[in-house]
Amino acid sequence: MKDQLRRLEIFAGIAPETMEGLKQAGRFSDVPKGAVLIRAREEAPCVFFQLSGKSIVYNLTHSGQRKILFIFGSGALLNERILNHHTSGVFCEVYESGSIFRIPVTEFIALMEKDFVLTTNILEAQEKKLWRLSHQLKNTAGGIYLEKKLASKLWKLARDFGIPVEKGIEIDMNLSVTFLADMLGVPRETTSRACGMLVEYGLIKAEKKRITILDSEKMSAFYKNGN
Repeated sequence: MKDQLRRLEIFAGIAPETMEGLKQAGRFSDVPKGAVLIRAREEAPCVFFQLSGKSIVYNLTHSGQRKILFIFGSGALLNERILNHHTSGVFCEVYESGSIFRIPVTEFIALMEKDFVLTTNILEAQEKKLWRLSHQLKNTAGGIYLEKKLASKLWKLARDFGIPVEKGIEIDMNLSVTFLADMLGVPRETTSRACGMLVEYGLIKAEKKRITILDSEKMSAFYKNGN
């Protein structure tokens, strides 16, 4: 499992002694579905990296509804913040059981201080998250129809977690209506109607929590242009 660290893009180009420091200070562990790695308003004592499986990052609305911000797979940095004196503003929960690498925050910051490549890689990973958040905000404008928002989310999931099948690209995740509603931040009933419309338009197939994008180009054109 330790060789998995070398294959993670976020550790590309770091010094051999940095990699050795990661292995010595950190530990690998299997995590079950539903395990909460990071809690909002609490300090995260470790920096977490996803090795296998999937995790979700979310916050809670004023009404207590979960709003999913990110779904992360292999290679992802799960922390929203790293500096130890900051509490987290979000939750991170394991969505599909897998394995993670965790390292104490203080040890990780010490390694960043010694290796500028590692520091640069971490900054780039966090900047990518900010870029993705900015696009999410753009797609939450009131004038965008919900089915277009859902199409955009599903298209991106197919890009990140899709597997080719006979009829298109299947998203390699179990996606319940409740989960999709949490992604959109709207009620289940509204999400169910939007999902039904995408099926009616011939853009997706939904069966037993598995969603297949039937034509990626048409899906992209629909959420961008509405046709």
